[in-house]
Amino acid sequence: MQEKSWSVKIVIDEFENQTRATARLRPENRAELESVGWARLNPADSDVPEIGDELATARALADLAHQLIEVTAADIEQVTKETPHLRA
Repeated sequence: MQEKSWSVKIVIDEFENQTRATARLRPENRAELESVGWARLNPADSDVPEIGDELATARALADLAHQLIEVTAADIEQVTKETPHLRA
């Protein structure tokens, strides 16, 4: 079996007092998928920037996974001509 490599690039920045993580997946021979996750500090919580980075990234990756499942379902439907039933 030939090994394949897909890469995900995550860029994290601050935008209007929120943490924004942008995740981009670049599968071989396919269109790039992109997702954005957000996190904001609750004023009652301690300011720990790493937590915002982690939460925003987790949300971006979760949405990216959902998008990839949707792409996969469309591919299956195109090949089988039947509606697939995939779960995240």
